[in-house]
This record gives sequence, C-alpha cells and structure tokens, in this order.
Amino acid sequence: MRIKYPRTPHLPWSPGATSDDIKQTYTRFFEGQQVVVTEKMDGENTTLYTDYMHARSLDSRFHPSRAWVKALQAQIGYKIPKGWRICGENLYAKHAISYEALNSYFMAFSVWTEHNECLSWQDSKTFFQLLGLSTPKELYIGPWCEHTIKNIALDTTKQEGYVVRRADGFAFNAFSQSVAKWVRQNHVTTDKHWMHADVVPNGLKGAQ
Repeated sequence: MRIKYPRTPHLPWSPGATSDDIKQTYTRFFEGQQVVVTEKMDGENTTLYTDYMHARSLDSRFHPSRAWVKALQAQIGYKIPKGWRICGENLYAKHAISYEALNSYFMAFSVWTEHNECLSWQDSKTFFQLLGLSTPKELYIGPWCEHTIKNIALDTTKQEGYVVRRADGFAFNAFSQSVAKWVRQNHVTTDKHWMHADVVPNGLKGAQ
C-alpha cells in the first residue's frame, strides 16, 4: 500500500504560513510530551518502500532531481520490510536554499510500519543507522517547552525552519497532533518553480 505523506501543520507562531497552509491554533497536544526538534530541510518530500519510491504525489513522474534518490531506493530497498516506508527529504536539487556540505542527498525523518504507525524517534534512528541513512540536525530533545522552542536559534539565510514531533511513536491518524513546523518568512524567493528550472545539485560534505 502506498500512502501520501500528510501536510505538516504550521505552529501558531510560524511566520512562513500562507493562506492555503494548515495552521495549528494551539499546541496543548504537545504539553507533557517529550519532543524532538529537527532542522526543516529545503527539499522534496520523498517516500521509500521496499519496491517503490515517490515524492508527495503517489504517481510522481520522472524528474532529473529524483534520479539519485531512486538509485538509493534500489540500493537499500531490500532492507525495508514489506509494508513499511521511510519518509525523508530529497535534497539533490537546490530549491530556495543552497546547501554546500550535506551528509547525504536524502535526509530521513520518519519510519512507518505496516500498521501505519510511526516509530519513535529513537527507534527510527536505529533503523536509519542500519540502512546507512542520514537524518536532519537535532536542535532540541526534551520535554515540551514553548518558550525554549520559540527561542531556538536559526540562521534563516541558510535554514528553512524546524519541525517538532513527539519523541514516541504515534498512529497516522494522530499526525496533525504529533508533528508541526516553523518556517521562515517569505521562504520562496524566486518566481520560477525549481522543477521548471535547471537542476543545480547541492553540495556534499567532502566533495571536491
């Protein structure tokens, strides 16, 4: 079964929310929870299965920027249990932010089982390590504290924002109460959509 990754709601104080975005009006579902805050990467949401991959659209057409992650799926797909899926960010092509020293062109951020349940962050990281996958930078791990999270330091010239998720596992139908994001103001600064522009690869760490 192939499942489209849900739209992530914006936190109430996210300045990058537009009129057609999903916005949370409160954060009380995080209260009393352990949470993980990771850097929000500027790429294309991508899902890997044991025998398939797609971007947010389930029938993603060919695009040169997807060739690298397609090859990655072919390399590691046999290690993904049937019915499971890995969601992450395809960072091969430059979008609004140019990355110069990525650990990988694919940053994994969640694992879903055949029961459509998201693994805990710790269990997800363990699974990612088995597959040799990188994850976005962790900015905070601990109890939910709105003041602390609001004051996470970001360089908005180089960082799109951050994503908050519950540290423990959760069901797919609880996604909107388990994950939220903060995005910088005026994130997209170009008139031409990246898919219709020349593909400019981001840089990998250690590449010449």
